[in-house]
Amino acid sequence: MNALKQVLVVNLLFLCILQSVSSQTIDPKIKTSKEVMDDFMDKRFGMFIHWGPVALRGTEIGWSRNKLVPQAEYDNLYKEFNPVLFDANAWVLTAKNAGMKYLTITSKHHDGFCLWPSAYTEYDIMSSPYKKDIIGELAKACKKHDIKFCVYFTILDWHDKNYPIHNDGKGLQTDGNMDAFRDTIKNQLKEIITKYDPYMLWFDGQWEEPWTDEMGIDLYEYLKTLKKDLIINNRLGKEMSAIKNMSADHSKMIGDYDTPEQRVGNLNMDFPWETCMTIANQWAWKPNDKVKSLKECLQTLIKTASGNGNLLFNVGPMADGRIEQRQIDLLKQMGDWLKIYGESIYNTNGGPYIPNKGYSATRKGNKIYVHIFDDTKTELLLPAIAGIKIESMSWMNGKTADWKEADGQYKAIIPAQLPDKNSNVLVLQIDKVAMDIPIQKVLSK
Repeated sequence: MNALKQVLVVNLLFLCILQSVSSQTIDPKIKTSKEVMDDFMDKRFGMFIHWGPVALRGTEIGWSRNKLVPQAEYDNLYKEFNPVLFDANAWVLTAKNAGMKYLTITSKHHDGFCLWPSAYTEYDIMSSPYKKDIIGELAKACKKHDIKFCVYFTILDWHDKNYPIHNDGKGLQTDGNMDAFRDTIKNQLKEIITKYDPYMLWFDGQWEEPWTDEMGIDLYEYLKTLKKDLIINNRLGKEMSAIKNMSADHSKMIGDYDTPEQRVGNLNMDFPWETCMTIANQWAWKPNDKVKSLKECLQTLIKTASGNGNLLFNVGPMADGRIEQRQIDLLKQMGDWLKIYGESIYNTNGGPYIPNKGYSATRKGNKIYVHIFDDTKTELLLPAIAGIKIESMSWMNGKTADWKEADGQYKAIIPAQLPDKNSNVLVLQIDKVAMDIPIQKVLSK
């Protein structure tokens, strides 16, 4: 009898372990399909928008609460928020003219303010003087102009009384109610999905102690009951690349793709990723914030595509609803470049050369596109690729390149006059399918 009891106890423990393990993984059957993810990654370039009442102060969204802006003042900015110059079509056309294929807006950041009318809070756009559905107008404008509409949504919410952390220096509180808080999250996300039908959800704010990986898995599974092909980033769980974690374990991520932040991700041919980066320094609008140069913007996009990733490039509109003209102009210049060189960015894969300081590469079909970063040199040296015949080399939007193969390298002459003053592309026409080429060793130069 004792032996039988021991067997039953062991079996029960084993079943508990199996249930525990299975509860920490997502059923592969509900994961976003490869076809949907391939379509997303082909787009390569999207607009990120961080915006809310904090634009009235010009400080960082969420993070300046209780720091640069006292909590009481920050939490009452919505009473002044009246962006009468907001024009959803103008924002979307800014993205379209930049060559962007999708747009992601902060529906709710860590400060808890909602840019759509939510039935589950009074801290939303309908409580402001503006009283118009920002998310709804953007969703309509994106559909009108053939831009994929995506939504950022924070997990943590320092304003919600049920969330036990409030960014007030007091740490974890005992009066929170995570079950009630999770219900609110699910209800608000159901509102967003049923009202606005987003292409992708971009989560954030999952790193604080109250949120667990198990909660993230539960939320992922719930969202998939609402929309089967919804794309979901990896910030439902603790494992993410972000700013510091350069060697994140993709097998542990809860979501469909990785999200390196304020840096270009590493070349990865196996797991999709998207770099999010600001066009200036701050995510939200800041007066006289320093914007990146056109060359830096273009090379950020190129290096991202060359690493087989997407770029989600952030703008922060002003309090009156306008995107700064200098940012609009800069984005338009990126779009002008993409009209000529977009073939080397859209619908490509990274490689076969690993990006370095001098050059990077993308590929599709029978072409390798080598992007030149250092145009001060007179010669470009590339490792020769075994078993590949180069049929021709030419400068995109320019002339045939002068080149030769010697000493295990391709040596291409960089002319004194290149087609573009910011970024140029050398096109290698080859006799094989470019994607069949393994990643090549990088030269030291």
